[in-house]
Amino acid sequence: MPNRLHTVEPPYSQETEALLSNYPKPDGYLLKLFRVFANSTRFLRKGVLDLLDQESPLPMRQRELVILRTCANNDCEYEWGVHVAGFAKHVRLTEDQINATRLGGPGAPCWNAEERTLLLAVDELCSSGRMSPKTQDQFQSLFTAEQQLEIFALCGNYHTASFVANAAEIDCEPFGAKFQSALDKDN
Repeated sequence: MPNRLHTVEPPYSQETEALLSNYPKPDGYLLKLFRVFANSTRFLRKGVLDLLDQESPLPMRQRELVILRTCANNDCEYEWGVHVAGFAKHVRLTEDQINATRLGGPGAPCWNAEERTLLLAVDELCSSGRMSPKTQDQFQSLFTAEQQLEIFALCGNYHTASFVANAAEIDCEPFGAKFQSALDKDN
């Protein structure tokens, strides 16, 4: 089918090559997701914001919790797995916490009070585009206006990344983590 999203392979057009040069390449490898973005030079330029920089107002751990939970809420094993593989150890997520981003939810005993509020806010935003008044009050008491906007942008970006990865049916990266099933968790 000619309009089906797919991973674009080299050789790339000069414009596509130039745009892809701005994307991270761990060990020189261009992620499959970025190669799907290459179906549109406009999308390569404007499709998602680069929020994984040092200037983020959020600590890296909180940023990754938002990303992992958003991807899990969108059933996007591909992007969840890339972030678990790339960042979970660095931000000191335990195996229980990694699994709880997918299966446990905000109430899991592995989270502290601030993380519970953050994950609850993400869940509510992903579900309805808004937070309950109680969650919003807790959220606003813990996060600055700048941090709140960053969280909203991360949720939006990773919804988009999840939609693209799921629609393109991208297989997990060879190094990516895989979802644990609820049955595996109990064994």
